[in-house]
Amino acid sequence: MAAAGAPVGFIGLGMMGLPMARSLLRRGRHLIACDSSEAARAALAEGAAPEAVRFAAAPAGAADGAEVIVLMLPDSRVVAQVMEGEGGLLAALRPGQLVIDMGSSLPAETQRLAALAAARGAALIDAPVSGSVVKASAGTLAIMAGGDDAAWAKAEPVLRDMGEALIRTGATGSAHAMKALNNYVYAAGLLATAEALRMAEAMRLDLGIFADVLNASSGRNIATETKVKQEILPGRYQGGFQLGLMRKDLETAGAISAETGVEAQALQLCRALWSEAVAALGPKADNTEIHRFLGRAK
Repeated sequence: MAAAGAPVGFIGLGMMGLPMARSLLRRGRHLIACDSSEAARAALAEGAAPEAVRFAAAPAGAADGAEVIVLMLPDSRVVAQVMEGEGGLLAALRPGQLVIDMGSSLPAETQRLAALAAARGAALIDAPVSGSVVKASAGTLAIMAGGDDAAWAKAEPVLRDMGEALIRTGATGSAHAMKALNNYVYAAGLLATAEALRMAEAMRLDLGIFADVLNASSGRNIATETKVKQEILPGRYQGGFQLGLMRKDLETAGAISAETGVEAQALQLCRALWSEAVAALGPKADNTEIHRFLGRAK
């Protein structure tokens, strides 16, 4: 268990942020938390050790006494608001402090904010996560981290209290880029799996056996292994990742395609279908509901 030491600032107590913050508490850390939701703040305080958590009314307050401030926010727009808006974190940063953006942000925007933090003698790095709410609750997330050696040395102990597999990816912004590209590959695999299931169903094939064939053969991917029998075939559709978040990651991958000049035709097709699914089912629908979307009446 980590020694309490300086408190960790933590901004964003959403679906993933709340269990991640709880993991830090379980490891003996003290938190200065900030979130606009009263319910989220109450959920974090419930069961916490006395004085283990205090709450900041504005993002700037999360930097008061903290050496490391974690951001777990929906997208770059919200990160920019938290950093640069009224009561924002940026103006409160002092030399030596480290901000870790653990959400899924645009790499170019991450680099812009990192430069602004550096101008104040602080640092900002990216450390997005991969894994479900279950892994966030268990503290076993996979975490990608961009940033230099000095920032990594300060970030690593905090990240290890939330994750199991830590992968350094290179310069600041590289982790956000790799996360988006990884999620594109996942989205493409899940989409192909859902389409194959619909075709197999139309041929009256045994879908359970087909799932076994996929997982024993070259079609195996994370979707066939963890989504087909668990979520899709029973009609549960509770994989733990929202359609809107999937679309956001695909849009980030699209921005990388435009920036690099790589046409990425498969990505464009994938983006279009996932966007249609969001329009039809809503952004909060589970990502496995792409299968239900593909079965809709034409």
